[in-house]
Amino acid sequence: MLAIPPGLDPDLLRSFVLIAEGGSFTRAAHAVGRTQSAVSMQIRRLEETLGQPLLLRGPRGVEATPHGAWLLERAKRLLAMHDEIVATFRAPAVSGMVRLGTPDDYALRWLPGILARFAEVHPAVEVVVTCAPSNELVDRLERDEIDLTLLSAGNERPGMVGQSLWQAGLRWIGSAAHATHRRSPMPLATAQPRCVWHRAAVRALDAAGMPWRVAYTSTSQAGTLAPALAGLAVTIGLPGPLPSGLRFLGPEEGMPPLPDFSIILVKGTPGGPVVETLAEAIRDGFAAAAVTQA
Repeated sequence: MLAIPPGLDPDLLRSFVLIAEGGSFTRAAHAVGRTQSAVSMQIRRLEETLGQPLLLRGPRGVEATPHGAWLLERAKRLLAMHDEIVATFRAPAVSGMVRLGTPDDYALRWLPGILARFAEVHPAVEVVVTCAPSNELVDRLERDEIDLTLLSAGNERPGMVGQSLWQAGLRWIGSAAHATHRRSPMPLATAQPRCVWHRAAVRALDAAGMPWRVAYTSTSQAGTLAPALAGLAVTIGLPGPLPSGLRFLGPEEGMPPLPDFSIILVKGTPGGPVVETLAEAIRDGFAAAAVTQA
């Protein structure tokens, strides 16, 4: 008679996915609120249940074995369905409309997954998204034209309380096929002078004694990347994947350091259940991304 293996515990799979994608027992333990030894024991239990090694420590950190790589994609799908079922039955029934503001580059990078999961759990909520520069979104929030918004930190007004969602160093971006950064004065593609990224770039260049000029201005990230791709200007942006033909420029290219930068979430007043529910989904989405990108 064939022995039926015990069911797979979602908690074990969740720890496994966090370790396999993040390459670290320590970060995974922090994410699930357990000690590192407890997470290690979870992985041993999972390996004993399946009868195969799933993770190995290598020169680049913890890596999945061939069996672990096979399990990883299926575990992610299983956990997504598990979380959807649990959230649907546990989440308070909310309905109505919520107006969300975001700069366009944040919308493209983070919001698709967040909004897709939110719509699955809260199908009766209509989310209206407005894309605009951070300084315009602050104005709209004060005029009660949006309920909550993602912002580049530094744009909030006195009295506004923002919750930090993500932080990293800004990066210089230029063409992979041109040495635009070697020109003097160096042509820049930036947003308006009120933009915190613009001010950060100008301060860094001035501190380094590098001549510059604003060659292109755009309110969208796509509008600043286009002249950079053509070799007509240098711009700034977030770390992460770049379109083909662009590259990050650092000290080895003679570029000065840029400061750390934060994305914050700011809510208008009053809020309400639907606003609070979307805000929580956004916080959870950024937190999950931080674990896998660390």
